[in-house]
This record gives sequence, C-alpha cells and structure tokens, in this order.
Amino acid sequence: MNTESTTYSLLDSIDTPDDLRKLSVDQLPEVCRELRDDIIREVSCNPGHFAASLGTVELTVALHYVYHTPYDRIVWDVGHQAYGHKILTGRRKAFCTNRKLGGIRPFPSPEESEYDTFTCGHASNSISAALGMNVASLLQGETDRHVVAVIGDGSMSGGLAFEGLNNTSSTPNNLLIILNDNDMAIDRSVGGMKQYLFNMTTSNRYNQLRFKASKMLFKLGILNEERRKAWIRFANSLKSIAAQQQNIFEGMNIRYFGPINGHDVKALTKALRDIKDLEGPKILHLHTTKGKGFEPAEKDPGIWHAPGKFDPETGERITTDDSHLPRRFQEVFGHTLLELAQQNPRIVGITPAMPSGCSMNILMEAMPKRAFDVGIAEGHAVTFSGGLAKEGMQPFCNIYSSFMQRAYDNVIHDIAIQRLSVVLCLDRAGLVGEDGPTHHGAFDLAYLRPIPNLTITSPMDEHELRRLMYTAQLLPRKGPFVIRYPRGRGVLVDWKCPFEEILIGKGRQLKAGKDLAVLTIGPIGNTARRAIERAEREKGISIAHYDMRFLKPLDETLLHKVGQNFSRIVTIEDGVRKGGMGSAVLEFMADNGYTPHVIRIGIPDHFVEHGTPQELYSLCGMDEEGIYNTLIK
Repeated sequence: MNTESTTYSLLDSIDTPDDLRKLSVDQLPEVCRELRDDIIREVSCNPGHFAASLGTVELTVALHYVYHTPYDRIVWDVGHQAYGHKILTGRRKAFCTNRKLGGIRPFPSPEESEYDTFTCGHASNSISAALGMNVASLLQGETDRHVVAVIGDGSMSGGLAFEGLNNTSSTPNNLLIILNDNDMAIDRSVGGMKQYLFNMTTSNRYNQLRFKASKMLFKLGILNEERRKAWIRFANSLKSIAAQQQNIFEGMNIRYFGPINGHDVKALTKALRDIKDLEGPKILHLHTTKGKGFEPAEKDPGIWHAPGKFDPETGERITTDDSHLPRRFQEVFGHTLLELAQQNPRIVGITPAMPSGCSMNILMEAMPKRAFDVGIAEGHAVTFSGGLAKEGMQPFCNIYSSFMQRAYDNVIHDIAIQRLSVVLCLDRAGLVGEDGPTHHGAFDLAYLRPIPNLTITSPMDEHELRRLMYTAQLLPRKGPFVIRYPRGRGVLVDWKCPFEEILIGKGRQLKAGKDLAVLTIGPIGNTARRAIERAEREKGISIAHYDMRFLKPLDETLLHKVGQNFSRIVTIEDGVRKGGMGSAVLEFMADNGYTPHVIRIGIPDHFVEHGTPQELYSLCGMDEEGIYNTLIK
C-alpha cells in the first residue's frame, strides 16, 4: 500500500480558507480533485469516516470560498462529512493524527478550532444550533455575519430538525440551510422524507425571477416586510399549482432553491453567491453522491462509511482472518434475536437507522415484516415500541447507548409509567474508542437507575447476553427491560448456548475470598477477573468476586452477605462513577447500617477524549493494570 506523501499543485498552498479565496473560480475543480485524493490517501492508512466526506468535497470548498469563515459560521450536522473542512482549516498536517489519542478530534469541536462552530456527533441538531447563532448575531448588531447549517437527508428525518425548521419559519433570521441529499444515510435512509426529497424539483429561473420581482416591489414601496410573507405564501401557491407539487419548506415560508448538482463546484459557488445576501431563511437543496470519486465507495457507501484500512489505488480493504476470535456482542445479539423471533411470534425488532451497526439486519433479512428501521429518530423508536407493546407485541428496541440519551423522556413517559414490556438493547455501552466523547456510552446506568419500573442489566459475556434476552421476552413479565453491552468482541469463541431463564435481580458469586469483595457489572468483570487472579498470585490477597448482573433491582441478599462479611469493597463498572452501580452499592450499605470502605472504579467525572479503547481504559484506571493497582492499595 502506498502511503508516501503526495505533492499537490494547489492544496499544498492552502493553510486556511483565506488562501483558498485567493484562487480563481476556475481553479476550484482542481482543488476539489486534490482534496478528495488527500482524504482517500489519509483515511486509507488511518481509518475513519470516509464516504460521507468524499460526498461533500465540492460543498466544503464552495462554502469556504464564498463565506468568510471563521467570522461567518458553518454548522455541520453529525460531522461524518467534515474531513475536507478540517484539512482546509489549518489541520492538514495534523490530519494523520485524526481519531488518535492526543490527535485531532473525530468530529468538529470548538475546543479544537475556531472554524468548528458547534459540537456535532449526534444527528439533527445543526438547524437549531445555527438558528440560535444567527439570531444571537442579529441581536448583537452583527448583521453582516452569515450562518449556514449543513444537514443531510438522513438527519432531516430526526424530530429535532423539524423543531428547528418550525422555529426558523417563525423567527426573524437570515439562516441558510444546506440540505445535502445523497439518498443514503449510514444505512439507506428511510421514510417519506427521503422519497419526498428525491422527487422534489424546482426552477432556478423561477427563483431568480421571483427575487428580482420582490426587490423591485420593495423599491417601489408596494412591498414591505409585513406584506412579504403574504406575497411568499401567494407565490408558493402559484408555484405548487404550476408544478403540481407542494414544497414543504416553502409551505413554512422558508425560501427553497434547488435541487442542484452538489458536485459542480463552480455552479455551487455561483448559487451560494446569488443567495448569500437574501434576507429571511433559505434552503439550498443539493444532490450529491456518497463516496464520490472513489468507485468502491460509490457502489457500496454503507460498507465504506467507515471501512478501516484499504489500498487507495485498488480499493481493496485490508482485513485479517478473525474467524478464530470471539464474535462481536452485536453479532451475538442479532443471531439470538432471530432465534427468539422464530420461537416467539410476538417479537419484533426496532432500530433508529443502524440496522447493520447493531445487527438488526439479520432479523430484517429473515423476517422483513417483523423488523423496523424508523430512521434517525430515537425518541420515536422508543414510543413506537411502546405502542407495539401496548397491543401485545414484544419489541426489542436497539439503540446505541449515547443516542438513547435523546429518548430519555420517551422511556419515562411512554413505557416506564405504563409498565410496557419493551426490551431496550443499549449497544455501544461504555468507552467506545476513537469516536470520542459524543459517542461514549458513559451515562446509561446512571440516568436510567432512578426511573421506576425498569429492570436494568448488563451481561458479563455472550452466554449471559443470550440468557438475558431470553429472560426479557418471557411472559408474564411486565415493564421495560434494559440490556446494555459494549461495542466489539466478547470473550467466548463458542458463544452459542442453550436458553435459560435468569432470576430477575439475582447476581452470582464467581469466586470466594475473605480480604476484599469486588462487585462488577457487565463485561468489565472479565478484566477484573484477570486483575484479581494477578493480585492473589503476586500479593497473596484473598479476593471474593461477585457479578451483580442487575443494577435494578439489586441483589439485596448478595449485598447483605457482602456488607456483613467485608470491610473493604471495590465496585467496577464501565460507566460513570457518579450515580451508577457503585453509587447504588453505597446507598444500600448506608441504608442498612453497613460501614465498609468502598472504592468505586468507573469513568471519571469529565468527558473522556478519543483514542483506542485500550488507551482510554488505561487513562481511566479501568484496564487490568489500573484495577490491579487499586486492589493492592
């Protein structure tokens, strides 16, 4: 694989957007070619999000060429598509450190660069954030500052995007929303919005004519700001009649332009200049191709969303034989769900736009009528699952832990209060690695624990995952059942085991001991087991090890035994220390008059940066070495 540095005639001279703006418009296509090539070469040897950034190369160049960033604000949605943005804004030399510990961040972050105007890692927040920034600028008299929100068609399916649009339509602002429509989210975007965007058409000549007419009417005094909205509604009605199609954005009094080819950088630059100073909210609709310019990624953008290492010349992905390794928790979940669904006709699967990531695609392929991808809409996924459960179905709703934060009210209001039997499968729990603080599943144990009627559990290995999934769907159990598990591989090569019911709220003793009790929950118990073995072998300490299994309800019989027999306790969890399993143990000991010395190991009270999982666990004192050092203190 060729990873030698490449010389570029134009890109090498661009350190900031000011350098870009010194070029002529005719030079921009060459800048795009070189930028695309640079992304391909860098990501081929330092893996990251790939296809999305290739699809926005022309847009990125045009935005920084037309707008005077960083004074003008560009707000990216999600941030998967922002690699070109990072390279053009002073981080090209550092881009080889992308997603590495101590290197540049995986997503745009204001802490890293003044060009990164807002934190982005979760979808659908760009319109709301950009609207707030635009209104703040107007309130402070900065009427010359432009604010642009860039949002994809997948993110547009999120509820927050519609809330932002609704407020944009009724609040005085000059926001430009760029809709990057590539007809492809991480998994193929779904729902009516996708089809609507795909079919939408309009006339650029019409928009130019309407703009000139409105300027003339303002100059003649016929049109004022109050009459303008009525004029827009009237013009939109005529346009809808002529086109035999209604435009949802113009129905909200947001000017619509497009769709245009998002890969014609010169036409895109002209369009941005034409609408740059128009007053009022505007939407520019682009059609782009995810993975543009790299044929394998164009053909299969799902696989090339984050492909790992690959040969930039041939497109061959570099893989290793992992057949001898344990399966990923996600795969065990997917195959187990299909097994259970074959036995239980009430079972259905729900995912918010991540069927391949969470392995819901296994059920989708085998039983397409019993699996639902609801798009980027976590709150809806939970409430939709509640409706299914209310009428007798048994939904398994699979959501990444950090994304479940967006559905907190839905968990409380729509399933917990009614004791609906929804199984919430929280994937990517704990420290996930290179995606950093927006994606770590750090908070679920702490934020779910206070909610009444929930059962909360975390399996130590793949067998336990299967048994807990089996237990969760048994009648006549009532109430939401939470199963949380990490990203990546388990510990068992032979992961398949017979289904067995696990008693709710029942932990287990893995090992006896007399000097110290270690209480763990989830797969981190395997790391603790190795540390315990080492501490006993090297220091002669006698350590008891308990797998709590359940955070809620706690195994009070087990905890009474521990409280009566041990003066020193260590709790270990792959979640925040504050409010999690360790806090629950402390509360139990205090409530029952026990006074052991308790040390809690977990994620500290700050947002953990990006790096490999091994590096991050070490930073937090949660790897084998860190746990060992705590045990022997």
